[in-house]
Amino acid sequence: MFNEDLEATPPTEWVTFRDKIKAADGLLFLTPEYNRSVPAVLKNAIDVGSRPYCQNSWDGKPSAIASVSIGNISGFGANHHLRQSLVFVNAPTMAQPEAYIGGATALFDDKGKLTNDSTKDFLNNYMLAFEKWITTFAK
Repeated sequence: MFNEDLEATPPTEWVTFRDKIKAADGLLFLTPEYNRSVPAVLKNAIDVGSRPYCQNSWDGKPSAIASVSIGNISGFGANHHLRQSLVFVNAPTMAQPEAYIGGATALFDDKGKLTNDSTKDFLNNYMLAFEKWITTFAK
């Protein structure tokens, strides 16, 4: 877990993670929803990448979010909670199209393969939009 006291000699895993974020052209976040928010490990990753102070690895990285849930709300709470954190770390997040995948258990077979054609089409179009979003910020 992130602990500011460890920044004097950060764990190797933190340094490697930060370097990978900095090297990425864009960041696609895929998250389930737990209690209307993101899993703690994802929030922790955002905290690790945002430090040390004034060395925010997320800064300016084009991002997109797809949330998933077994229910009909489709991870709406997690999606928007994550957007709040990404705004603060200055990771421009694609606004449209939005990706909320509800009823996920009915979309995959017992081996985890996506079987729903309309969801496949939607995700294909979503990734094309994300590609355009990334090129908007290409340096």
